[in-house]
Amino acid sequence: MEGRKADLLQRIESDREVLLDFLRGFIRCPSPNPPGDTREAADHIRRLLELHGAEYRVIAPNEVMPNIVATFEGGKPGRHLALNGHMDCFPVGDGAGWTHDPWGAELIDGRIYGRGACDMKCGTTASVFTYLYLRELRDELCGRLTLSAVSDEETFGPYGARYLSEHHPEVFGDTCLNGEPSSPWTLRFGEKGPLWLEFSVRTKGAHGAYTHASKSATAIAAKIIGALEALEDIPAPEASNIAAALDLAAPAIDRAQGPGAARNTRRVTVNPGVVRGGLKVNMVASDCTFEVDVRLPIGLDAPQILAEVDKIVALYPEVTYRQINYNPPSWCPPDAEMAQLVRANAKEIAGIDPVPIVSLGGTDARLWRYKDVPAIVYGPSPTGMGSVDENVMVEEFFHVVKCHVLSAYDYMSRPG
Repeated sequence: MEGRKADLLQRIESDREVLLDFLRGFIRCPSPNPPGDTREAADHIRRLLELHGAEYRVIAPNEVMPNIVATFEGGKPGRHLALNGHMDCFPVGDGAGWTHDPWGAELIDGRIYGRGACDMKCGTTASVFTYLYLRELRDELCGRLTLSAVSDEETFGPYGARYLSEHHPEVFGDTCLNGEPSSPWTLRFGEKGPLWLEFSVRTKGAHGAYTHASKSATAIAAKIIGALEALEDIPAPEASNIAAALDLAAPAIDRAQGPGAARNTRRVTVNPGVVRGGLKVNMVASDCTFEVDVRLPIGLDAPQILAEVDKIVALYPEVTYRQINYNPPSWCPPDAEMAQLVRANAKEIAGIDPVPIVSLGGTDARLWRYKDVPAIVYGPSPTGMGSVDENVMVEEFFHVVKCHVLSAYDYMSRPG
C-alpha cells in the first residue's frame, strides 16, 4: 500500500496509545440503556472533537440522550458519506457473573473488557477517528463527511438515529458505514426485522385445588407460547442475489455468530423473552402477561406473521395482544460500493475477505436502508455482546479502525 493510504495506516500505528486510551475511557463512561443516559459518554467524544478543533452540533430531543453530529465539506464536489455509531449499551444489572469490572475497561491478554467494548464503543471509536483523520485531509477529498454518534439505539428508541431520520435527514447522505459487531470475517448488508408482541391472559382464577372452577392464565400462556413456534415454519421468499449471497456466506455466518446462525438468518425465530403471571403456587393464576420477540427474515413482513398470530389467539377468548415494536427487515445490494471497498481493504490489511451476510440483530443502519441509502456494517467479533465479560480484542479494534479509515478515504477520493 502506497501514498496517502500508507500515510493513514502509519498515523493509526503511531496513535495506538491515543486510540486505546480513548476507547478505554469511552467504556468507563457508563451508558446502559435502560435508562439510556449517555451524557458522560457524549462528553467524552465532545472533548476529543474540541481538542482537534472540529465543530459539532448536539441534537438532544431528550436532554439525557444527546446525539453528536459533525460534518465537513471536502475541497472538491462529490458524494456524502455518513459514519454512524451509538453511545448507549446494554445494562449489566448488579454485575452478577462478570469476572471483570463491567465499567473498568481492563486490558488483559490482548482484550479490553467492559460493557459496550464490542457493542459498540469499538465501532463508534472507529467512526470518530475516521472522521478526525479525514478532516485533516479535507481539502483533497470529494464531497461531504458526516459523523453521527447517537443515543437510544439499544431499545430502538425515538431519541437517537430515529429522531435524526425524522427531523434531520440531511445527515444521512448517500452511503453509510457503521461499526456494529460483525466479526472481521463478515460484513453486514442487511438485517432481520424484530417484531415484538405483548400478550395478556385474564381468567377468573381459583384455589389451586379447584382447577375445575377456572382456567389457568399461565397454562393458557404456555399453550400459546408453544403454538407460536409454528411461526418458524413460515417460508421466506428471497431475491436471487440475496439467496446466492447467503448460500456462500453460511460457513462464515456460523463462524462469526455461532453454529446455527446461518439457518436462523433465513427463517422466522420466536423468543418468549418475558413471562409474568400468577401470585402463589396453590392458586389458579388469574393473569399472565408475556412478551415475544419474533425476528423476520428478508422476504417476510409483519402482516404475514400477524395473520397467523390472530389464528392462534382466536382459539383463546381470554387472550388479547398488542404490537409493541416493529422494524421491517432491511437490506441493500450485497455488492454495494462500500461493501467492495471494505472487502478490498480488509484483504490488503490482514488477508481477510469478509463475506457479505444478513445480521440476526438490529442496528441503526436499517434507517439508512429504509431511505434506499446503502448501509454497510463492519465491526469486531460480538464477544460477550449482551452477556457477561463483554470484550474486544485489541488487534480486532485496530483492524476495524484501519478498514473504516481506508474505506472512507477511498470513497471520498472518488467524485462519484
